[in-house]
Amino acid sequence: MNEEHNGSIVSGKPNKNLIGYTLFAVLAIGLFISGIYIGQAGTILGQPLNFKTYLPGIEKVAPKEGVSLNEFWKVWTLLEEKFSSASSTASVAEETKIYGAIKGLVDSYGDPYTIFLPPSEAEQFEDDISGNFSGVGMEVGLRDGLITVISPLGGTPAESAGILSGDILVKIDDNSTEGMRIDEAVKLIRGEKGTVVKFSIYREGQSEFIEKSVTRDNIDIPTVKTEKIGDIFVISLYSFNAVSESKMQAAMNEFVSSKSEKLIIDVRGNPGGFLQSAVDIASFVLPSGKVVVKEQGGLTGEDKVFRTRNRQVKDFTSKNLVVLVDNGSASASEILAGALKDHGVATIIGLPTFGKGSVQELVRLEDGSSLKVTVARWFTPNGVSISDGGLSPDYVIKRTPEDREAGIDPQKDAALRFLRGETIESQSLSADFGEPVGG
Repeated sequence: MNEEHNGSIVSGKPNKNLIGYTLFAVLAIGLFISGIYIGQAGTILGQPLNFKTYLPGIEKVAPKEGVSLNEFWKVWTLLEEKFSSASSTASVAEETKIYGAIKGLVDSYGDPYTIFLPPSEAEQFEDDISGNFSGVGMEVGLRDGLITVISPLGGTPAESAGILSGDILVKIDDNSTEGMRIDEAVKLIRGEKGTVVKFSIYREGQSEFIEKSVTRDNIDIPTVKTEKIGDIFVISLYSFNAVSESKMQAAMNEFVSSKSEKLIIDVRGNPGGFLQSAVDIASFVLPSGKVVVKEQGGLTGEDKVFRTRNRQVKDFTSKNLVVLVDNGSASASEILAGALKDHGVATIIGLPTFGKGSVQELVRLEDGSSLKVTVARWFTPNGVSISDGGLSPDYVIKRTPEDREAGIDPQKDAALRFLRGETIESQSLSADFGEPVGG
């Protein structure tokens, strides 16, 4: 995916006009996977590579009347005839040129979530969906063209090394990240278990870059963690992957068995996952038949409504259930939080969410490549656009990098105090603390 990179490093520190996130990589290797449909498309193999044979059916929709591909083929021919490589390397493979042309076509749509994945990248994406891979265990994205840590996962090498949300990766090993695409950064971060990757980090408020060395390891994406604090049960939900529903069901059963009457669902730093997982998990909280999310412009071009199934484990109100969110809560996390908020069964505490409210279809091609294409937009049950600045919490509570380093969690503390009947006050937002960053 080609992003426009207008961030720069001036006087030894990155330009931090934080105008938005484009989350491309989850845990430093994957892509946003929320709301994905799975489709199939055939690839005709053993024939000369051109667009009409490479993607069957393309002749049905392209070229449109009056649209000519003559210039494309002229450029192709000119490159074949005239290009001289600076090295003795053999000519560019036909497959590589085809993949490059397809990527350029996909990028022309200007949607950060519509992405073409060649076979190797598609395989990595499948690993993300399955919930395990090798890496350092952090979610990264782009802020104003700068490679930025969204969240390190608990219990991973990234967290153990002291990497924090909001850290900007200035260098990966000896490679400057200025102008670097996120997929290029991902390839540098990945590596074999036991090898070391070095980061030069810019952190807000620090006068010098921070140097961190992280030993790569096999990473199992954590899904659910539970704890009981006094009479309050806490479920931390880290992703909406293929096993989230079963893990969450076990956690909800544990909550019921604990005899606790108060619950915190923590989806901070949760980048999302499968749409159906969000619907299923909402079903544990809401009565049957309640709207979880509205989808506009789906696969058939028609609006669609997703409703809960008959799986509720307990009656909840905004007085006994809190959902914790922050800027790293995206997509399926926003669907869950938005549904519980709109139905009045939860109080939302933390920071405005990421604002990723679109649906992607994953079309797998027979050669192993995939196309992830935006096919619809999401709205909460009350019609609030998730993409329009994300969801606003009922109570804004900040958590600074210093809080994280010290192990202090004002957001969770506020949730605990609220559920104990104490009065909490919403804080004002600033550019450094969670104003909506768009999606």
